[in-house]
Amino acid sequence: MQVALPAASATQDPQRAPRGAVRNVAVDAYRGWVMLLMMAEVLELARVSHAFPGNWFWAFLGYNQTHVEWAGCSLHDLIQPSFSFLVGVAMPYSIASRLARGGTPGKMWAHAVWRSFLLIALGIFLRSMYSSQTYFTFEDTLTQIGLGYPFLFLLGFQKPRWQWTALAAILGGYWLAWALYPVPGAGFDWRSVGVPADWRHFYTGFAAHWNKNANFGNAFDQWFLNLFPRAHPFVYNDGGYLTLSFIPTLGTMILGLATGRWLRASAPRIPMGRLLVAGAIGIAAGLLLHFTGICPVVKRIWTPSWTLASGGACFLLTAAFSWVIDIKGYRKWAYPLVVIGMNSIAAYMIAHLFEHFIVSSFHIHLGPHAFGFLGPGLEPLLQGSAVLLTYWLILFWMYRRKLFLKI
Repeated sequence: MQVALPAASATQDPQRAPRGAVRNVAVDAYRGWVMLLMMAEVLELARVSHAFPGNWFWAFLGYNQTHVEWAGCSLHDLIQPSFSFLVGVAMPYSIASRLARGGTPGKMWAHAVWRSFLLIALGIFLRSMYSSQTYFTFEDTLTQIGLGYPFLFLLGFQKPRWQWTALAAILGGYWLAWALYPVPGAGFDWRSVGVPADWRHFYTGFAAHWNKNANFGNAFDQWFLNLFPRAHPFVYNDGGYLTLSFIPTLGTMILGLATGRWLRASAPRIPMGRLLVAGAIGIAAGLLLHFTGICPVVKRIWTPSWTLASGGACFLLTAAFSWVIDIKGYRKWAYPLVVIGMNSIAAYMIAHLFEHFIVSSFHIHLGPHAFGFLGPGLEPLLQGSAVLLTYWLILFWMYRRKLFLKI
């Protein structure tokens, strides 16, 4: 993958691609949809929902633009697994493209390691924007992908059976490490790890190995993250996020790697049967592990069951975009998504760096309450819509001038 690159071709403009350089527009659109969901956080739908208590419509939208507290899944929770999955989808195309241009394994490996370093560094940079010093953290999307990327690259050269074996070893080994780590004893002070006594998501029995901030992953971070200079010693992450989640995230990328291999081998035909079956198996396996108490589905700590369930959803989303765009031939509607999807790193940076500047510019030139004409309840939505449109116009300007930010 190049996070910012299309999955199916080195050609930059799908409308002007030369004969024989056909893009996978469905994958571009899927990537654009994922980035749109991320950028659309500026709509603040949860805040709008709170302004209209009891309204099911806003409650539904607000729920799906926030992460669930622990177990379960909202639409917003599918952003990071989809982004990671699409990294894997792009890998077979990237390897084939570089080999065709005369790349050697040594140079390609060095490039993969360099790309990994840049992703990790960029993630840390963005997380440190409002800190008094460099904030070393490795749980965000970019650093998680960066940590797993070199391993994904190596697996991209292996036969499918070794890729599936690696997936099983990763998920099984990670599950076993958590299962063997002792659970807190009676009388444990949960507040010492940032979990209130009335936390609604405590697990009992075997599933207690996956309780928030008293688990194998947090114990690792209490050692690892304190190796770096910090303003305060690390004890826990408020959201429960973990460095070691990059290991099962690599599993998500391997599922994408299989998808990219299927799409490339079947082109121009779409392997709908494989995608649908894989999606159903992934979701069913994840839910089975969850409801039997073997391994709960928790995105924040990226449990192996979450890898399977969210990976299944990614298979189905790939199938859906492919069916609409490639099989039914409905492509024009996807153009706004393709504009975003072909410049995903730029979209990621714009959403993290430009929001305050754009909002303050609106307030300076239009007035502090220019978007409050429908009342304070809808003001965040209207202001966010203007910000989101500005994001897209920047990306559209870059697209028209073939300016694509790459790592």
